Amino acid sequence: MIHKYTMHNTNIVMDINSGAVHVFDAAAFDIVDLYKTQTKGQIIEALSQKYEGQAVSDAYDEIVELESEGLLFSEDVYSEAVKNWERKPVVKALCLHICHDCNLRCRYCFASTGSFGGHRTMMDADTGKRAIDFLIEKSAGRRNLEVDFFGGEPLMNFDVVKQIVDYARIREKETGKNFRFTITTNAILLNEDNKEFINKHMHNVVLSIDGRKETNDRMRFRVDGSGTYDSILPKLKAMAESRNQDNYYVRGTFTRENLDFSKDVLHLADLGFKQISVEPVVAAKDSGYDIREQDLKQLFEEYESLAEEYVKRGRNEEGFNFFHFMIDLKQGPCIIKRLGGCGSGHEYLAVTPEGDLYPCHQFVGDEKFKMGNVHGAEFNTEFQKHFQKSNVYSKKDCSECWAKFYCSGGCAANAYQFNNDINVPYKIGCELEKKRVECAIWIKTQE
Repeated sequence: MIHKYTMHNTNIVMDINSGAVHVFDAAAFDIVDLYKTQTKGQIIEALSQKYEGQAVSDAYDEIVELESEGLLFSEDVYSEAVKNWERKPVVKALCLHICHDCNLRCRYCFASTGSFGGHRTMMDADTGKRAIDFLIEKSAGRRNLEVDFFGGEPLMNFDVVKQIVDYARIREKETGKNFRFTITTNAILLNEDNKEFINKHMHNVVLSIDGRKETNDRMRFRVDGSGTYDSILPKLKAMAESRNQDNYYVRGTFTRENLDFSKDVLHLADLGFKQISVEPVVAAKDSGYDIREQDLKQLFEEYESLAEEYVKRGRNEEGFNFFHFMIDLKQGPCIIKRLGGCGSGHEYLAVTPEGDLYPCHQFVGDEKFKMGNVHGAEFNTEFQKHFQKSNVYSKKDCSECWAKFYCSGGCAANAYQFNNDINVPYKIGCELEKKRVECAIWIKTQE
């Protein structure tokens, strides 16, 4: 399988199975379309009105060589292998819902402004510690484990965060495990004391802001309706600087109300942030700010123009990292991760304040996805295996898609939300992901 496209006057041909990426001249780019169905002579004749015969002949020979080296039109060696995978599920990461409450009332919040459709509650330290024990127990021989502190707003229950971290550090010494912590915060309650603790113990920090003041305050506001931009911006900048502009993200969401989202990305870059993620909203159909098919053309143009500016700034030593443009063509994720995705439901689980287990934070609140409880209820390993078996070959649309090894089949929660099946991808999400991959690959060709 190959994928070919032109972006900013660069002809790119991707060989999907090998992962090879090629920049072709115009003649070679045209030959690719004819290569598998016509002889060399027929191709030279077919393109004789556009190119000199020798140029076509030379380009054809180069394509033959690439094919012989397994770098073009390569065979799919994974489709059969994945059928025989027999892997024991291992839990390696938890998302701890420290707080099912929030001091904001963001319009697009998938978590019902922090309550996840239930009561506004806080996790107690005992539940958090039991979650740490559960992770150690279910991680088998894996040494490196990850814990994300999530909400709602985790800083509303930060004393419990600290108790859980301290307990995990004790358990590290007892078990030989190594915990890496992440916290997501809207920064309203960020102060010097919790910033110091975060910088000491959190491997990564996700700081929520949507971009320009008007964009942010339209969607992200307090209980009383007041905007957050002016109060959180100094705190976010101070946190980013305190971490030497590394191991954090300012993370925003764009909606149908700011389809010109590239301006929000560049606004954050202009403020000095070096690690930026601005992602499309996943909202119910006809909510008013949900992304629709008719929006895709503009969003594609936004991603392409952002990619061009991204490269320009990088060359002028004004560069920043944009999460969706970061791609590693030399190493990248292991094949299991490329085929199976984030690991939700089997490697990665969410824990509610009461200790209930769900496949990920986006499934929390849907009782049919409850998998157990860290306080002792039986853990549903059959459910775990169901999620583990979901991969790019179990999804018909993914198996035929050129981007399958880059997106790894997309988000199971989004698939279920829109199609009632974790193996039927969310189409708009697919289209946006494919454009982001094209942009990321183009950026690599410019380095």
